[in-house]
Amino acid sequence: MKIIIIGAGVVGRTIAKKFSDEGQDIVVIEKDERIIKELQESLDVQLIQGSGSSPEVLARAGIEQAEMVIAVTNSDEVNMVACLIAETQSRVPKKIARIRNPDYLNYTEIFERDYLDLDFIINPEKVAADRILKILDTPGAIDVMDFIDGKLKLVGVKLSPDSELAGKKARELGAFFVNGNVIIIAIYRGSQTIIPQGKTVLEAGDLIFTIAHSREASSIPRLFNNIANEKTAHKIMIIGGGDVGFFLAEALEGKGHLIKIIEKNEARCEFLAEKLDKAIVISGDGTDQSLLKEENIHDLDTFIAVTNDEEANILTSLLSKRLGAHRSVALIDKPEYLSMVSTIGVDVAVSPRLASVSDILQFIRKGKVLAVKTLMEERVEAMETIAMETSDIVGIPIKNIKFPMGAIIGAVVKGEEVILPTGETTIEAGDKVVIFTLPKTIPQVEKLLMVKPEFF
Repeated sequence: MKIIIIGAGVVGRTIAKKFSDEGQDIVVIEKDERIIKELQESLDVQLIQGSGSSPEVLARAGIEQAEMVIAVTNSDEVNMVACLIAETQSRVPKKIARIRNPDYLNYTEIFERDYLDLDFIINPEKVAADRILKILDTPGAIDVMDFIDGKLKLVGVKLSPDSELAGKKARELGAFFVNGNVIIIAIYRGSQTIIPQGKTVLEAGDLIFTIAHSREASSIPRLFNNIANEKTAHKIMIIGGGDVGFFLAEALEGKGHLIKIIEKNEARCEFLAEKLDKAIVISGDGTDQSLLKEENIHDLDTFIAVTNDEEANILTSLLSKRLGAHRSVALIDKPEYLSMVSTIGVDVAVSPRLASVSDILQFIRKGKVLAVKTLMEERVEAMETIAMETSDIVGIPIKNIKFPMGAIIGAVVKGEEVILPTGETTIEAGDKVVIFTLPKTIPQVEKLLMVKPEFF
């Protein structure tokens, strides 16, 4: 697939690397010559210097042959114009744009077929805020994702040494839940990522990702963490009043939480104070230990650091725990930081960059894919798909499907019935299926999902 990516910031270069590594034909358009030189040494893609909203530059990039345009510059207007030109010049099949300004997002009709005809809108800050909100709703979880319109939840937890599950086999998990409706779909052990089998033994310190019916999801952290009454996130402090901080504060105060938000920029403080109804807005430096003590950080349920400075987010999250905050959440994008946070004391790390890449993958994957999500710094990918007639997963028990070792079926939906499958479950054409897979086994999974040529 030929894909043109406009803008080589954090999101753009991540998308370019991900899809280039998967063998896609990638062209990156970037206006900044310095960034172009950096990418020449790190990415195996075609690079074009220029504006992505220029018809001439898009023509040089091969817009006539492109199957997808992804516009992710820092300018909403450039992104929209680039997609408009892509539509008028060659009617590119798929167009995706990064749109951050709430003024545009409140008038969604401009993105519809009769106007820009966008297939998908990326708002990394909003996606990150939504991810944090889901995690806060499940005390003790390090990650939470919804599947099948919220009927299923993925819950990530850390297995504590004194949990009764430590030393148990994966197949024994169901006995600890009333209905047995919980499946382990991935384990992160040090640098090792494991798609478990029934005989896989759970070890203390494992980061374990489970899938369960939504009604049972809240009980998962208590069992894995051996905590009877995990505190809910009622008293919350947010460091950073940018878009993520604002989205969070607005949503949390709407749920009745007590919110304090600390922001350096006085003009932004005025904006926050005007837009928020009940949150306390404080002008100051969130890394100032005396300020945090003055604002009773020891009495907090949750500390959330979402500034534009990743290092500051990590340091203040660690400081908050030392000063008595019960739980810390940090906004982090660099892969080298994400991989270490769980070992140094930050409870939850959320990456806007990875969340954005996840949303785009559904347009790349083969088969009838409804949604794609990544977890554990892209070490595992989840695909929500529809089983197609004559594909190799239909009509036989799951235990007889020639599934690769690095993949597992986490759920099957038949009409309104959501099933956490066993080896005896049979998938039929039209069923929705949630599959979890390691990156190396994605091509094999895609092959299983595709309709055989003789069907046509």
